[in-house]
Amino acid sequence: MGMTMSQKILAAHAGLEEVKAGQLIEAKLDLVLGNDVTSPVAINVFEGCQAQSVFDNTKIAMVMDHFTPNKDIKAAAQCHQVRKFADKYDIINYFDVGEMGIEHALLPEKGLVGPGSLVIGADSHTCTYGALGAFSTGVGSTDMAAGMISGKAWFKVPPAIRFNLVGTLPKWVSGKDVILHIIGMIGVDGALYKSMEFTGEGVKSLSIDDRLCIANMAIEAGAKNGIFPVDDITREYIKDRFQGKPVEFSADEDAVYDEEYTIDLSSLRPTVAFPHLPENTRTIDEIGENEVKIDQAVIGSCTNGRISDLRAAAEVLKGRHIAKGVRCIVIPSTQRIWLEAMHEGLFDIFIEAGAVVSTPTCGPCLGGHMGILAKGERAISTTNRNFVGRMGHVDSEVYLASPAVAAASAAAGYITSPEKL
Repeated sequence: MGMTMSQKILAAHAGLEEVKAGQLIEAKLDLVLGNDVTSPVAINVFEGCQAQSVFDNTKIAMVMDHFTPNKDIKAAAQCHQVRKFADKYDIINYFDVGEMGIEHALLPEKGLVGPGSLVIGADSHTCTYGALGAFSTGVGSTDMAAGMISGKAWFKVPPAIRFNLVGTLPKWVSGKDVILHIIGMIGVDGALYKSMEFTGEGVKSLSIDDRLCIANMAIEAGAKNGIFPVDDITREYIKDRFQGKPVEFSADEDAVYDEEYTIDLSSLRPTVAFPHLPENTRTIDEIGENEVKIDQAVIGSCTNGRISDLRAAAEVLKGRHIAKGVRCIVIPSTQRIWLEAMHEGLFDIFIEAGAVVSTPTCGPCLGGHMGILAKGERAISTTNRNFVGRMGHVDSEVYLASPAVAAASAAAGYITSPEKL
């Protein structure tokens, strides 16, 4: 019986010739990730185990991104604890204010993840790195602690669903629309503890940023991970960047999939997820003009804060102004992207349009800071979750969309797409 991409990566790291769905294995890790929210819990477990050292100080990454720059005393104390731990154990990949970015944008940019890597992170969106042909998945802080000590983790080998992508994306349709379409189709538990494997001719029309976005939101369908095959686009991205040795895995022709879907990219439309689940989707054509008025637009996050996202938003906002009564917050996801956007003149466009530009941070995505919603307020956001109270008050609403749609909606004052402005 053949193996999927994910199964091959797990088998290789477990030292096994073959693994099967449902099998329990112990596998060696290439990277263990934590942030300012999850690392303190892991550090407490680490110290409770009376561990005296980490397994490899080059294979642990700690990124202070959720509540940084620190929003209050508790956030400052959390970062202080992680900072001391990183200093004590000489954690090479420790990223704080001035160096940090949103973790799932920063790690690929820094070349810490790549083809064939096995990565765990104490953050559910660690599945992002599957865009580069890695097996990456979110775990709890206890598993992070165990990984820091031993360099290993237990896995139950996931079954898989194959998504065969054909065609190319139309103008104003992006990777965000692809994954929202898929989640709307299969539901938030449609891939529960399964690997979402994306294949087909359509993959080559997707940029790395599109793939990172799609893999990032695999967890929103309940998946264990999302993964793309390694191709020339991947190789070009990791060239002179990836610090490890890339190992390319491909699924066997006789690999077993629980389900298979074909997605025609050329038929997709800009898509919006209505409150309070990512599966509650409608295309822009199913939303009436001026039907959903908004108070805030957020363009950023580990899902959509990359340079192509900012360029798309700027293209929409150039020569336009944010609607009266709407707040528009733009958050580049890393310092490098921030600089790139500034030098390209994107900040001029955003500021002249009446938006604000933030330092890199997760910020409002999880109701942290830099854009919390009051009771009764609505936001359109390029983030990945729109659960009750996700971005502030429990009686606020979050609508998920692409950067292009978020920017167009900010200009209009209600949810719309660029082609309708």
